[in-house]
Amino acid sequence: MYIVKDYSLYLVLSSEYAGGKPVLEIARSALAAGVDILQMREKGRPEDDLMVLGRNLLLLCREFDVPFIVNDNPYLAKNLNADGVHLGQEDIKRYPLSSARKILGPDKIIGISTHSIEEFRRANSEDFDYIAFGPIFPTKTKNYSIGTDDVEQILSVASKPVIFIGGINLENVDLLLSKGARSIAAIRAIIGSDDIAVAVNHFRKQIISCKTEAKT
Repeated sequence: MYIVKDYSLYLVLSSEYAGGKPVLEIARSALAAGVDILQMREKGRPEDDLMVLGRNLLLLCREFDVPFIVNDNPYLAKNLNADGVHLGQEDIKRYPLSSARKILGPDKIIGISTHSIEEFRRANSEDFDYIAFGPIFPTKTKNYSIGTDDVEQILSVASKPVIFIGGINLENVDLLLSKGARSIAAIRAIIGSDDIAVAVNHFRKQIISCKTEAKT
């Protein structure tokens, strides 16, 4: 049984932003370099394709002892024996937390996306295992961003791990960490990099540095 820990680097893996690179190669490089959590995010692909890809990603995650999360669909997560599911605000309408928990069982991870303080507070009062908050910076995956102004307020009331997401890269992650963020998710900043391992290592160094400072 895995849990989501603070000071984690969460990779959202999507072939849409891979620039033609094989996603399994990206996943192996990122996991070997120290990614802490991996999510399969493949929009619009047939379920048979997702099962094949998911099985291969699960094997990789097992090799590196890293939790494997499936985006959107708790039934797919169950069929793959994934470690959990990540649900967006629209997904929660189809699969309320109680339904997702019934599908997956008590020991799996269920995370949720939130995009405002109001959504965060609602999720914070429920039994999710982690809460993603964003998009913090402009990103191609969303047509808006919410900035860093609410980061400190979010963290002051959080009762579970918070993963910040959205347009985070090696140039702006320090700003986010300086406001108290402890875990971040990345998509294009890692999978679109010319050197996956170097990108992961840079993120890990910044997160570890933040962790070290917090202890002193």
